[in-house]
Amino acid sequence: MAHRSASKSSPNSASDYDQLMHMQSSSTGDFDRIPIDIFMQILRILGPKESARLRAVCNSWKFLVSDNRLWIYFLQHQPDPWDSVFFVETHLRSGYPLQVFPAQMHDLSFMYIYAQRVEVSGALIIDGGSGYCKYGWSKYSSPSGRSATFLEFGNIESPMPSRLRHFFSTICNRMQVKTSTQPIVVSIPLCHCDDTESAKGSRRHLKDAIYSTLFDMNVPAVCAINQATLALFAARRTSGILVNVGFHQTSVVPILHGKVMYNVGVEVVGMGALKLTGYLRDRMQQNNIQFDSLYTVRTLKENLCYVALDYEDELSKDTRASFDISPSSSFTLSNERFQTGEILFRPRMAGMQAMGLHQAVALCMDHCHDAELTADDNWYKTVVLAGVSACMPGLAARLEKELYELLPTSLSNGVRVLPPPNGGDSAWFGAQLVSNLSTFNTSWCMTRKQFRQRSKRKVLW
Repeated sequence: MAHRSASKSSPNSASDYDQLMHMQSSSTGDFDRIPIDIFMQILRILGPKESARLRAVCNSWKFLVSDNRLWIYFLQHQPDPWDSVFFVETHLRSGYPLQVFPAQMHDLSFMYIYAQRVEVSGALIIDGGSGYCKYGWSKYSSPSGRSATFLEFGNIESPMPSRLRHFFSTICNRMQVKTSTQPIVVSIPLCHCDDTESAKGSRRHLKDAIYSTLFDMNVPAVCAINQATLALFAARRTSGILVNVGFHQTSVVPILHGKVMYNVGVEVVGMGALKLTGYLRDRMQQNNIQFDSLYTVRTLKENLCYVALDYEDELSKDTRASFDISPSSSFTLSNERFQTGEILFRPRMAGMQAMGLHQAVALCMDHCHDAELTADDNWYKTVVLAGVSACMPGLAARLEKELYELLPTSLSNGVRVLPPPNGGDSAWFGAQLVSNLSTFNTSWCMTRKQFRQRSKRKVLW
């Protein structure tokens, strides 16, 4: 064992030193003569189940098999990206509210985390956006289906429970799942986005209605998280500014340690995917380009449109490109391709008196700076895009360029704009990260009993 321990990295803590001393005085039998790097390769070939069983042989085997490097290797070869696994297991294990100082890798047993993740059964994810909903199993690589959403942006009408019940029942029927068998993760669209008492009450009312409706349907556990927060998680961030180009509106949301900072201010631009599609439709009609439906226009927007880094310079280029909607239907667009996305920065092109996207983000950053919420101002300098229309090529680079030109150097230094991490399904993938977390059932879910206890405390208060 002394021969093998010499090639092992030097201990960096008292526990490492004690473990090394124990291993030097112990034996793994004939395996003592094998160098540690070859020994680790043998364990990797055996796989996680057989390696875990070897812990029962003796203490020296237990120490070797518990090596974090081995279990990180196993996690790296799981379907989930390793960096996503590492992010959730170090930042989200404790549940909400998030820890300001997340756990470090050397404080975690990844063998234990691996075992926990295997035991997590997963959940049904329902990502209800302002336009349409994405739903599916957390163990699947992408959403299973889409449907009309259970609410429109800012339009919550009574009787809410009956609408929610019908919506959730429809999803469960399509997924062919009994509601009593699986926990459900629901993303809550950003609505009532100011910090007034009325808005706070409306947000609480919506969240409580979701919990109450699902528990009445015998769902064993429910996790309801803000859609913007989930989209930020998908980008492996817990703090930053989330820009969601929604169906009707675009929201600029400051998030600190997983919490939407309504007191700082959520900026809303009255322009979303529907307006972009409508503008492209109008441009196509003006240029005598015939089409059958708005679906055709939306498809062209998602496949041909982009955002120019320099609009004036782009006007002088030949930007023609074609796309086949069907074998017998082909369309060619030119300037319409980049003029559609340009209205995000120049709303007047679409006849709107509103802030440009870069101005709304800059205003949000300015408010974050003035609020002095933390000693470190860098938390709001990462901007993450979300939404199908935010996937237009060039949008992230253009927004970053505009922010550097608009903001003073003290604020713009270090600003980064990230494109949607998972296309238009960022919130769904953020929910997937949470629901596959090793501590999901205990740290993120609420049971019917916990919900009733919380409701009683509210009544008593």
